[in-house]
Amino acid sequence: MKADVGLQQDTKLLRSSVITGSGTLCSRIFGMVREVVFAAIFGDSAAADAFFVAFRIPNFLRRLFAEGAFSQAFVPVLAEYRNQHTKEEIRLFLAHVEGGLGLILALLTVVGVTAAPLLAGVFAPGYLDDGSKFSLLVDLLRVTFPYILLISLTGFAGAVLNSYGYFAVPALTPVLLNVVLIGAAVWISPMFNEPALALAWGVILAGLLQLMFQLPFLAHLKLFVCPRLNWSHPGVSKVIKLMLPVLFSVSIGQIGLLLDTILATSLEGDGAVSWLYYSDRLLELPLGIFGVAIATVILPTLSRQHSTGQAEVFDDTLNWGLRVLTILGLPAMAALLVLAEPLVITLYQRGQFGPDSVAPTVGSLRSFSLGLLAFMWVKVLASAYFSRKDTKTPVRYGVIALVSNMVLNLLLIFPLGHIGLALATAMSAWVNTGLLCYGLMREKVLHFNYSWLKFSIQCVTALVGMILLLCWQLDTVENWLAWDELQRVLQLAWLVVSGAVTYSVLLLLTGFRPKHLYP
Repeated sequence: MKADVGLQQDTKLLRSSVITGSGTLCSRIFGMVREVVFAAIFGDSAAADAFFVAFRIPNFLRRLFAEGAFSQAFVPVLAEYRNQHTKEEIRLFLAHVEGGLGLILALLTVVGVTAAPLLAGVFAPGYLDDGSKFSLLVDLLRVTFPYILLISLTGFAGAVLNSYGYFAVPALTPVLLNVVLIGAAVWISPMFNEPALALAWGVILAGLLQLMFQLPFLAHLKLFVCPRLNWSHPGVSKVIKLMLPVLFSVSIGQIGLLLDTILATSLEGDGAVSWLYYSDRLLELPLGIFGVAIATVILPTLSRQHSTGQAEVFDDTLNWGLRVLTILGLPAMAALLVLAEPLVITLYQRGQFGPDSVAPTVGSLRSFSLGLLAFMWVKVLASAYFSRKDTKTPVRYGVIALVSNMVLNLLLIFPLGHIGLALATAMSAWVNTGLLCYGLMREKVLHFNYSWLKFSIQCVTALVGMILLLCWQLDTVENWLAWDELQRVLQLAWLVVSGAVTYSVLLLLTGFRPKHLYP
């Protein structure tokens, strides 16, 4: 009986995850087209470095306010309101949260635009000696910084829609950002004396369009409300209480990437920031499709199960999420490691992104890839804490992970340069994952039983077979560089498909069945 109920629950979660993952896949495909266009037009030039730094700062704040701390703190409280309050009380709660969030973000935007030179000096100290590059970064920051206001309100709307089961709309929303930036790069940038400024204005336009896209769906749910300000509202107080520590704990990975960017600006010559950016974007493809999709779907479910006292079902749901991420994340991680050169050459090597840019981008991609499964697990493990309104424990573990990242950065940047920065980020992600697992096991919230051993053996066996096949089929870097566009695409597609089929068949031959995702 328990298995039947669990299987039904898993089927519902899987369906929601597929919907979210499909929307995210669409967004990531457009995002990858965007990066291909950026690489061809801007390459790893000084202007590209400056734009990526400028975009990283509001994007980092977006992860904190929109996808990170706010969402993790807001969704459990909204789940509680849905269980215990009337529709009108929910609308009032949303209005007060929207008003408080909007005011904070508006003030932050004013400070960011005004203090752009100071921010540029803090986040890109290596540019202080290059007057033209620093001046461009300041101009880009002033244009892009208001994005944090628009995209965080979009994140607020998306969190509400996710809580009510509308997963596809928030997942598809980032497509607008990618489409606008592609248009800005191809058609608008040639009209500017400084082409990178066209991208900055494209970011603002995209933020506005993304917010407007979600509003009709909120209106359909009768949850489109006008902002109101009341800091003493009990729901707002709960969100703030949860959000303050979560601001740090859920964003350890992003803080690590931001530290990488800061240190990369200090490396000699141009390109380090761009190499890290392009490799990080490839990592974001599987992370967004699998990790973000599962975490987005599982947070409201875990929150609801905790609020209704279903401790055993909570454990089963958490195990299900980790197993799904493992079975999908391992082959993705291996593919990024083995196929790093073909991926970078096929996607990026054209126009201003020359053959000399391939090797440094491949190096950082491989280093980042070592932490892919950890990045995925962190998203679900953190959700287990926040759904239980435990924010202090992840903060403690997050501090340890961040300190380890900083120490590893300083140890590895000198012998390995930008590759050492990427490797340090991956290693600190595993530190964070291990600590989060330890905490949940100590509190008897997460259990790894014997079935995990069998499951792990099945995954590793299939993974080894896939890696051997890919290595056997892989051609030399010289040949990949010599091939034309079509030959590269066809060969890469064959490697991806054959690897995926081999992994799936070997999983089945080892005895794995989808029902085994349920512990």
